[in-house]
Amino acid sequence: MMTETKIDVSTFEKKIVIREIESQDIDEIVRIAQIGFDNPDIAFEKKHYESHIRIFPEGQVCVLYNGQIIGSSSSLIVNYEDYGDDHSIDDISGGGYITNHNPNGNHLYGIDVVVHPDFRHLKIGRRLYKERRKLCKKLNLKSIIFGGRIPNYHKYADVLTAEEYVEQVRDQQIYDPVLIFQLMNGFEIRGVKANYLLEDEASLKYATILEWKNIDHVPADRQYYQHAMPVRISMIQYGLRNMQYFEEFASQCEYFISLASKKRSDFAVLPEALTLQLLSFLGEKVPSKQIRSLTKYTEAYVKLFSDLAIRYSINIIAGSHFIEETDSIYNVSFLFHRNGKIDKQYKLHITADERKWWGIKPGSTMDVFDTDCGKIAILIGYDILFPELARKVVENGADILFTPYTVEDQQGYARIRCCAQARAIENQVYTVTTGMTGHLSRVYRMNAQYTQSSIFSPSDLGFGHNGVVTESDFNVEMTIYGELDLELIRRNREVGTVTPLKDRRTTIY
Repeated sequence: MMTETKIDVSTFEKKIVIREIESQDIDEIVRIAQIGFDNPDIAFEKKHYESHIRIFPEGQVCVLYNGQIIGSSSSLIVNYEDYGDDHSIDDISGGGYITNHNPNGNHLYGIDVVVHPDFRHLKIGRRLYKERRKLCKKLNLKSIIFGGRIPNYHKYADVLTAEEYVEQVRDQQIYDPVLIFQLMNGFEIRGVKANYLLEDEASLKYATILEWKNIDHVPADRQYYQHAMPVRISMIQYGLRNMQYFEEFASQCEYFISLASKKRSDFAVLPEALTLQLLSFLGEKVPSKQIRSLTKYTEAYVKLFSDLAIRYSINIIAGSHFIEETDSIYNVSFLFHRNGKIDKQYKLHITADERKWWGIKPGSTMDVFDTDCGKIAILIGYDILFPELARKVVENGADILFTPYTVEDQQGYARIRCCAQARAIENQVYTVTTGMTGHLSRVYRMNAQYTQSSIFSPSDLGFGHNGVVTESDFNVEMTIYGELDLELIRRNREVGTVTPLKDRRTTIY
């Protein structure tokens, strides 16, 4: 058996870690807070953070990028009704020490979010807000509430009241970086409060009282509740077009990843053989040389999607790309995690055309990847036609099977669709398929593509009609979105109308 020499992606990996604040972190967090606010007097001091982690360590979170702390947030639990909207930051934070933290309260109250100015392009604030939402759900609290700054208000105070200013920011007539960010993260305005943070001169001491409601909150008197584990997926049905250089390809990919990120997707999925588009400016006509010419762009491809995954805070299955190892060519799908990690899956089953024209070699291992949204596997194109492969990864914990594919005709598409739907039913799992459309007029043997991207589920009560969660139009460049509930998969495997995973007779097959 041939041994693969694995491509080394470690030089491209970044590492983003989100964890509770520890005592040794505090000096650095104080430093970041001092430079992160336009007025250092707003920042908490070391004594405050020491009190925070002593009283409510779970509510104090920091973000590390390659080992360096670049952001943090602090919160406490309160019964908001005890304070009402007419409160100051000192009132509700116990003078900054959170000595009033109430473990039996109903609301998570945020008192601090700070991000190092040099790293704001990495969506660190969004990550911190997401951690707060996860904590709110974990503790079964009603909502997250906090007082938000309006640092541009001082520029308009001579013509607008604070309430009028907030209304115009909400209606996109005025830009306020803090309030716009909070609204974009799902918070609603409860009101405007004067004399909230006395040191906040830019906001003229005003603050917006904002709230995010936990729709999964279970009232104490409610006996039964089915918790949700939602995962949002963007499927990019990518259109081939002639290009002049790699940067054009990179710009097009970033456009689609940006769209997926704006929808707060957890995964963006691109089609198999995505980098075939680069052949439009390489000018090579011999098929075997065409594919080898693409391997020269491996480093640029990995760097591009590694940066996009971190910058847009989204996990990316970047279709697949052709790499060269020990003089052999492999078709590889890369998984770029939003925390900077990079995984890869080699295509295991090679079609006749891939062997004949391009000399593609098969990989030898099938992996299940841990992500921040559960366990997944990637079955590239032809791989989805082999039921044993899907069964193996599901037995190893996969709840979502991703199949980036590329086919040239309706028959090829039908094979992918029918097999993906069969894998979803027989394994009680979600399958996600994403294909390519269009053609490359400058490229020899680059025929037109045929596709309809889809998400399939088990065909049972609680899932989409006929086992289809969502699907795109045929052969049109577009992005479609679907939301999957992993808890439904777990329950279906236990109490579904049929339970093929449990009922399989392993003594026979």
